[in-house]
Amino acid sequence: MSVGAHGVQYGAGARDRAVRVWAPRASVVRLHRERDGVIERLDMDAAPGDWFVLEAALRVGDRYGFLLDDDEHPLPDPASRRQPDGVHGLSAVDDPAAYHWRDEHWTGRQLAGSVIYELHIGTFTPEGTLDAAIGRLDHLVELGIDLVELLPVNGFNGTHNWGYDGVAWFTVHECYGGPAAYRRFVDACHARGLGVVQDVVYNHLGPSGNYLPRFGPYLRDGSANTWGDSVAVDTPEVRRFILDNLALWFDDFHVDGLRLDAVHALIDDPDDHILEAMAIETDARSAHQRRLLTLIAESDMNDPRLILPREAGGYGLTAQWSDDHHHAMHVAVSGETAGYYADFADPGALVKTSTRGFFHDGTYSSFREREHGAPIPAEVPFWRLVTCAQNHDQIGNRAAGDRLSQTLTDEQLAVLAVLNLTSASTPMLFMGEEWGAQTPWQFFTSHPEPELGRATAEGRLAEFVKMGWDESVVPNPQDPETFERSRLDWSELAPDREGTARHRRLLTLHRELIALRRAVPELTDPRFVHAAAAAQAATDAAERPLAWFRLDRGAGLTAADGGLVSVGVAFAEPADIVVPGDAHDARPRILWATSPEARLASTTDAKPATNAATVTLRLPPWSAAVVRVR
Repeated sequence: MSVGAHGVQYGAGARDRAVRVWAPRASVVRLHRERDGVIERLDMDAAPGDWFVLEAALRVGDRYGFLLDDDEHPLPDPASRRQPDGVHGLSAVDDPAAYHWRDEHWTGRQLAGSVIYELHIGTFTPEGTLDAAIGRLDHLVELGIDLVELLPVNGFNGTHNWGYDGVAWFTVHECYGGPAAYRRFVDACHARGLGVVQDVVYNHLGPSGNYLPRFGPYLRDGSANTWGDSVAVDTPEVRRFILDNLALWFDDFHVDGLRLDAVHALIDDPDDHILEAMAIETDARSAHQRRLLTLIAESDMNDPRLILPREAGGYGLTAQWSDDHHHAMHVAVSGETAGYYADFADPGALVKTSTRGFFHDGTYSSFREREHGAPIPAEVPFWRLVTCAQNHDQIGNRAAGDRLSQTLTDEQLAVLAVLNLTSASTPMLFMGEEWGAQTPWQFFTSHPEPELGRATAEGRLAEFVKMGWDESVVPNPQDPETFERSRLDWSELAPDREGTARHRRLLTLHRELIALRRAVPELTDPRFVHAAAAAQAATDAAERPLAWFRLDRGAGLTAADGGLVSVGVAFAEPADIVVPGDAHDARPRILWATSPEARLASTTDAKPATNAATVTLRLPPWSAAVVRVR
């Protein structure tokens, strides 16, 4: 444990452990301890820097809390590892050493070349627990997944929640199984060759059970973001609190990466940013543990500094989400252009995001009403951008929480899968997307406080009515049925259930596409110069921007003897797509297609100087094919 660390001090083999708490807003702190039915209240020793310490204070099995000044009601430990009775109850001592890990030979899973699967523990299975999720891991292995990304699991008030209202950052929600079940889940993933990425939220705390301000200035006075008061990440003790939490996931839970929620809401000195401190801490732990550890930022800044190496003036994070590519794919297939999708109706949007990463790289954003973003240097590998066709935000933050599978045809979903899984970036799927799940994924909460629950529901409704949505389609997040509707229905894959054949076909398609991505090296080539694209505007651009799209991948773009594949996509109309010619007179062939009607037809190159033949890929509407050029 680092010097100055928060909470119970977990030494190797120690029976009696010290406990530390930073409490500059208290003059006196006492430890409330319950052990073997006996309640004790012990004075803690003041230490420099507004810390309070008590040596040999706690054992496994103890329940405890802190009494600040003359308050007789014990508060949970800000760095509590377990809250058996919820976020308002007493803390409990967790024992990380009690679990016997079986992953001693696990060396991690790199992000480059991987496919990520995002899931929410509470709705992934009927039971909604970590142990139940273990029973579905073989499905992910057969799908071809490399990394499982869990939405936040830390403690929140209530029984079910997306996880972004967490207040006990060091805990695992008890309804999911607590820390013991989390370790079993990670161990089971590693045994199957799956890495684990945990979504963590350091930019705000939830509205219920947040006692941090009682202890000290964990939050920034007079500064708030979309979700609540900003965290004072520039305060040394708060920064250490965050870095302690980051270390917890790597050390005690063996996770392989963290997804950092909305890092644009972390306000800090750009030249000494908390994100850089996180990257340094992660790299140090990776070196010590001798396994790959990953940090993925969610950011809407389109700022390449996040993923540039520290040696090049960047923060040194592993990767970041790229919403621009999602938006370009979404508009191309769905035709939806409202709100922030408007700019992506540009016929060149998908071409640009497929070859340069960001669409807004210093260009004007009509949604933001200003210039936005900066270009990604060509030297940055493309896999540092995580992209998706759907995710929890893009589904759950729609008024009805409707998936694309509820509005698009199977052929359109297949085209979307091709665009996502053949991109040069790191693709991600959202749970159930692989079979076109018909269950929505809606915004749900379970605030026990009636006032908070009512305010949440009314605020959600008002937000969507203001955007022009029919209020009748906006579900009440506090209604338990909203949560129940959002559970995956695994019976959609049952062979004896009527109507499941389409789900199994989509699942097969996703399995084949991921296997193709693994088998064809050009599809994981991360170099910007090895990705080129072309497109043609649709005849009726009012419906959808593109008639067809072509993505070329591979070293053959810069070297005549390099490998080259072309991904062709036809949207709402039939398409004849010219595939690049080959000077060595190789015979292009279709490696894989969504439709048996996909055909190759030779044509004469209009540029005799190249002495090469071109090939036309003929596709019916809403279809796609991957062609081996050479």
